[in-house]
This record gives sequence, C-alpha cells and structure tokens, in this order.
Amino acid sequence: MSRVLVVGSLNADLVVRTERFPGPGETVAGADLTTGPGGKGANQAVAAARLGARAGVAVAMVGAIGDDDHGRTVRDAVAAAGADVAAVVVRPGTATGTAVITVDATGDNTIVVSPGANAGLAAADLPSFDDVAVLTLSLEIPTPTVLAAARAARAAGTTVLLNLSPSAAVPPELLDATDVLVVNEHEAALLGDHPVARSVVTRGAAGCEVHDPGPDTVTTVEAMRVDPVDTTGSGDAFLAAVAVRLAAGDDLADAARYAVRAGALAVTVAGAQLPVVGEDERLRFGL
Repeated sequence: MSRVLVVGSLNADLVVRTERFPGPGETVAGADLTTGPGGKGANQAVAAARLGARAGVAVAMVGAIGDDDHGRTVRDAVAAAGADVAAVVVRPGTATGTAVITVDATGDNTIVVSPGANAGLAAADLPSFDDVAVLTLSLEIPTPTVLAAARAARAAGTTVLLNLSPSAAVPPELLDATDVLVVNEHEAALLGDHPVARSVVTRGAAGCEVHDPGPDTVTTVEAMRVDPVDTTGSGDAFLAAVAVRLAAGDDLADAARYAVRAGALAVTVAGAQLPVVGEDERLRFGL
C-alpha cells in the first residue's frame, strides 16, 4: 500500500453557531456550545484515512496531545477513522490544543487557536520517512518542526505537500523543500509570484487553480455547487484528498479535481472532520 503521513495539530474544537458574527465590542446570541475533535492535522488524517481506504492508501498521524480528556477524544477520533496514531505523543502536564470556532448562518467561520501541546511537537518526535509516499504539513505546529519534517521527507524521496495555513511567514528553506504548495487566494496574494513550481490555489466556491509545469501550465478546476452548512474543515479535506490521490498515482490536476469534491462534501455537515457517507453520497460527490 502507498502511505500518507500527516504531521500536524490535534485540537478540541469548541463551536458555537450564531446568526452573524459580532462586531468589535458587540455581544450576539448563539446556539448551544458543542465540543468535538479537530485540529488541521487531525482533520487531514481523518479525511485521508476515509478517502484512502478505497484507494489502497494507508494513513498515519504524527502530533502531540495533552494527558487530558480532550486529547484522548481527538486521538481516538483519528484512530476510529482508520489512521495509525502510534506516533501521536502525550505530553503530561500540558493541555491539548483548543480551537474556539464561531460559525454564522452562511456556514462561514472565525477561529482562534490555543496551541497547547501542539506547540511542543519537535523534530525529535518525527519518524522515518522511508516508506512514506506523501507527507502533508500545515502551520498549527512549530515552523522548525515543519521544516525538519519537510527536509527529512525530501531526503527520503517523499512528496512534500505544504498548506500555508494558518497564514504565516515561513523561511525560504521550507518552500525550497516543498514539492506541492496548497494555498488559498489570500495566502497566494501575500506570497506574490509562485515560489513553488507545483501549486494549487483554492478559491472556495469558485474551485481552484492548479499550477504545474508542462504543456498546460495552469488548469482551472470548478467547484461543486452545494448548500454550505459549515466551512471549517473544507480546506483540510481538500488537502487530504490531494495527498491521497497523489499517493495513488494521479497527476496534480486530477488530484485537485477529486479534492474539490471532497471539500464540497466537507461543507455539507457541521464539524471540522470529513463525515462517513453512504454509497449514494459517495457516488453523488464522485468519491
């Protein structure tokens, strides 16, 4: 089997739905607070495991949690999806990362993250990359750890897939060690000209744009039309889907075509993690 490795964050998501976001200094009424598993890394691992099961792609997760109920809940959710969590380390005396999320009536969200144990994930926690086809990385863990993972994976011949989210400045060395860069249009604007030859720029309901050297340098991929419920985990589902299809042997444009469908499915339900769906829904979304 091909293998995808996710090195990233595990969070407890504290979510409240409200009709609209409050302005500065304003209080608005919200629905009941819900708590569920999240974190960009955990979301990616869950989505990759659920999508990869049919493609012959195994998934493993590397991350850090606290020795608390939140940590056990999010780790168990990743494991239940079918991902290997043996490399998720437990930090006694440290809280598991937490995200405070507000979702409005249109499905848009605001997110504030307290990193907790994620901030302590170090290069020493990384495994060997010798049997890994694709590595996915994002920025809810320390940048030096992201860079160490990218360099080690590149040296092992692993394809490095980097998502610059949450948006932050990164050292040029990290971009140099990246094979495929995934950014939204706002992050792309901050970067300027494409610093990584192979990249995907996501545009929400407008789909995405694939940059890949070759006869067709730029490919536009249209999004599926759905009624959004919660957009919190759509980007993570998209990234996971790209990773799975690259590991299965697709080219980048075909992987992106598959990924927009996974992202569309993700926004049709509340919560940050790609849901389990029946055969009818799989066929409807082409997954």
